[in-house]
Amino acid sequence: MDQNAPRKVEHQQTDRGYVPVYATGVVEQPWASYSRTDHDVWNTLFQRQRELLPGRACKEFMEGVERFGLGEGGIPKFADLNKVLGKTTGWELVAVEGLLPDEVFFDHLANRRFPVSWWIRKPEQLDYLSEPDLFHDLFGHVPLLLNPVFADYMQAYGRGGMKAFGIGPEALMNLTRLYWYTVEFGLINTDEGMRIYGAGIVSSKGESIYCLDAPAPNRIGFGLERVMNTRYRIDTYQQTYFVIDSFEQLFEATRPDFTPIYARLKDGTAHAAADVLGSDRVFNRGTREGFATDADT
Repeated sequence: MDQNAPRKVEHQQTDRGYVPVYATGVVEQPWASYSRTDHDVWNTLFQRQRELLPGRACKEFMEGVERFGLGEGGIPKFADLNKVLGKTTGWELVAVEGLLPDEVFFDHLANRRFPVSWWIRKPEQLDYLSEPDLFHDLFGHVPLLLNPVFADYMQAYGRGGMKAFGIGPEALMNLTRLYWYTVEFGLINTDEGMRIYGAGIVSSKGESIYCLDAPAPNRIGFGLERVMNTRYRIDTYQQTYFVIDSFEQLFEATRPDFTPIYARLKDGTAHAAADVLGSDRVFNRGTREGFATDADT
């Protein structure tokens, strides 16, 4: 085994469940070491999302996939994508070994670097993986980084994350919820209808269908403090999806100093993932069918 090869850092299974294991450094993408199976996994995942997402994913995401030339030719080379990304929005992909600590992740975003796990899931993990792999990171997140407004939002989020890290764990949790309900699991209301932009959805066949078609989940208009004060699910499809009107709305929401918001939310009780409030703009009040009843995150 090459002693200089990057590690594949994954959660560890213990008798108390999964324990996160963090990586910190940037590595070179070991493209030449990908196996035929690795490339086949990419091709399989890409093909089924390409067939599913038209009419479901937002046009900005679909345009990004086309502009990058993503396809079924195997795992893309980050260096090739960086040529397009760098001259379009000034972002750069960096290969990492796995999940990053918050402060390291925020620093990358604040400096317009997006971390992408270098390794891809196994064939038996096509439908579920407990942590982000190359397909989730690259296919799910990177196409929207070609959109200037969303690219600026991601950098603003990283800068906000650095500040929240210095304030304390409660502030960090509020900001994590914002990322979860927008970057990972966000929906957008368009002239053509409701569409997906969240990376956790566009990279998942099952949730790409569930989030728009299933009667169970709530679909609620985006509100900054509402989102930051709402718990979420990490082990099932989401019980609530928040819907933005535009990426400009999302970016404008990051302009204010969040410090007063953190102070207001600190002593309150967070809303459960399935809650619908009287003040919500409700696109769909879910039936709650099949919802888990244990604690949210």
